[in-house]
Amino acid sequence: MRPEERRDIRDRAGWRQQRLQREAEAAMRDAGLQLEAEKRAQFEQRYMQERKRIEQALRQELREKRQRELAPVVEQLKKEFAQPQGSAAPSATATVRPSSTPDR
Repeated sequence: MRPEERRDIRDRAGWRQQRLQREAEAAMRDAGLQLEAEKRAQFEQRYMQERKRIEQALRQELREKRQRELAPVVEQLKKEFAQPQGSAAPSATATVRPSSTPDR
């Protein structure tokens, strides 16, 4: 990796950390808390831990939902493309809709 790419990655990580810091401060302010430096640091640390836990759970939910949504799509595409070579190609206008979307 080039030095510029490493620097860009470090910069983005720094910006993310600053944004999370501001969000933790806003959460503390929204909660109406005025804490001493030690308690403030503990609050921010817990906020970051809980935020990380929530984000991991949301990423897992999204992965699972994506898999559920893609399974019928893959099956439909499998049927379309499993046709013998001599038959017509799949229609370019054919659309695959997730089972949760009603046809209208």
